Amino acid sequence: MAKKRIVVLYGGRADEHSISCISTAGVLNAMDTERFEPIPVGITKDGQWIVNGEDPRGWSLDGGELPTVTITPGSRPVLLDPTRGQDGFFAGEPDHLNTADHGFGTSFVSLSDPEIHHVITSLGHIDAVLPVLHGPYGEDGTVQGLLEMMNVPYVGCGVFASAACMDKHYTKVVLGAAGIPTAPGIMVDARNFTAAEALASIEEAGLAYPLFVKPSRAGSSFGVTKVERADDRETQLDRLTAAIVEAGEHDWKVLIEQGIDGREIECAVLCPEPGGEPEASWPGEIVLDRREDGDDQFYDFDSKYMDSAASHVEVPANLPVSVLEDVRDVARRAFKAVDGAGLSRVDTFVTPDGTVMVNEINTMPGFTPISMYPKAWEATGVGYTELITRLIEGVLR
Repeated sequence: MAKKRIVVLYGGRADEHSISCISTAGVLNAMDTERFEPIPVGITKDGQWIVNGEDPRGWSLDGGELPTVTITPGSRPVLLDPTRGQDGFFAGEPDHLNTADHGFGTSFVSLSDPEIHHVITSLGHIDAVLPVLHGPYGEDGTVQGLLEMMNVPYVGCGVFASAACMDKHYTKVVLGAAGIPTAPGIMVDARNFTAAEALASIEEAGLAYPLFVKPSRAGSSFGVTKVERADDRETQLDRLTAAIVEAGEHDWKVLIEQGIDGREIECAVLCPEPGGEPEASWPGEIVLDRREDGDDQFYDFDSKYMDSAASHVEVPANLPVSVLEDVRDVARRAFKAVDGAGLSRVDTFVTPDGTVMVNEINTMPGFTPISMYPKAWEATGVGYTELITRLIEGVLR
């Protein structure tokens, strides 16, 4: 049987560019190459699609440096002809990366232009795309919309679920309509705000401290600040201003949420075939090891990716089975409420009285071998390679 040819997209324009690269290294190293022929397509930080760049299989965080997609001497631009669907993926020559002629500056080309025929090469028939992209311009419905337009099968959530879950504010709106509780919060426009107005809105909403100020449409804890209550109003206004400005560096839409007195429990959801019933893994917990040393720590970017001593994963989480089953039930319900497909990681809070509320839904969660999503499925009986195989085979036509 001929191998299915799978384009693996990685990198991208979002802050999570390097995390996408690390996830892709794990995916490519674990993919069943007896069944699939991966075609890695990198996206640089400025949006250029390329093949024949640095091999992502060798990337890791062991050296402490974050990998990026860069143009190498042998890199070739990837061009798309949307009218040709699964046969619409092409590569130009290395010197085309520096010219905007014939669409080389846009990543789009039309083969109705006879001058283009002799300067591009088909990447062949593409059976499906695995977009291992995190954050805006990858996990927010934009790439999904492009692939829908081309009628190319792809792994993961569709346009609506991707867009709704990328925006934490609208995730709350959708889940609230489905009767699924979320942390109380308000939204602030970082382009046009005053700290006094923000503080008034916080007080009107009755939000309790500490607060978490975060970009509404970003991931990997970029731009998140924990704000404690200050003794005086001026200090409180200064703290809010600094936190909103920090979040506003990543997105003008800023969410201010009440801190929840509860444990952060994450559940992996899998639904490979369109219209299928979602499965939920055993829920897991990121244990922040330095809290025992008295650190006032929360799960920020460094804790996730840069400091291996900061945390570890426990699956299943150390909770009663009845509570774990409640988390699984909420995760499945949340996935269906946003019209999820393929995969998602549903992050929840479990309060001391056992209440489960959703924090956020990641439609393309971190996919490194040590990330929560594959670790949770491994603990539930689905190995890393099998997980990738099921996701890809679920969308093949």
